Amino acid sequence: MYRLPDLPQPLDFPNHFETSPEGLLAVGGNLHYSTLINAYSKGIFPWYSEGEEILWWHPHPRAILLPENVHISRRIRRYFKSTKLIQNPSENLIFESFQYLITINRDFSQVMRCCAMTKRVQQNGTWITQDMQNAYKTLHDKGFAHSFEVWNQEKKLVGGIYGVAIGKIFFGESMFSLETNASKWALFHLSRFMVQNKMLLLDCQVESEHLKSLGAELIERQKFMDYLNRGQTYLKQQSSCLVNIT
Repeated sequence: MYRLPDLPQPLDFPNHFETSPEGLLAVGGNLHYSTLINAYSKGIFPWYSEGEEILWWHPHPRAILLPENVHISRRIRRYFKSTKLIQNPSENLIFESFQYLITINRDFSQVMRCCAMTKRVQQNGTWITQDMQNAYKTLHDKGFAHSFEVWNQEKKLVGGIYGVAIGKIFFGESMFSLETNASKWALFHLSRFMVQNKMLLLDCQVESEHLKSLGAELIERQKFMDYLNRGQTYLKQQSSCLVNIT
């Protein structure tokens, strides 16, 4: 395991083949936005608990979700079909249905806070620390981190998902739901947006039963890196295909 220097400037990372069997690659370093962009562009992400040093991961195999393969039950999909594309840039509103409004990047910080407060099975506390929230808000301001929000008819935020977009790859970080299936609405419209914009892959990082039920699958590290390299051929054109709607 590689120890990163405790320096304020952007850092580089060792080769991903140097990970532990669990996928741990490095310890330490910082959450500078350039460090995070460099990490994600190599398939590396931070994941640690409050009070721990920063832990950097590159798991093998990798849990991914192809945007066209998201699994939604027939009952829920029937409601999704009622949504219509709006695209109101002044309000970041993109979809509307009789039940919900779906927006992009309207309240990134609140989505992160709600994800941090959501209780998870077999997890004490949260890995979305205040330092993480501050770092990803900077990434959001730079045009690399994005959120999809779900609002009910009382204009209350009831679901959402956030992550990092590098080229044509979206690295999903976390999602939450305060009403039944609200997070699925966020995921479905994220995948719908990805298909429309020819994005290649939604990175789920590590497998869970919930993600499997939504269509996630495990792929070999080299196949994941092939997707990553293909997706980043678009990086020189713009930071991500999402930046134009912020």
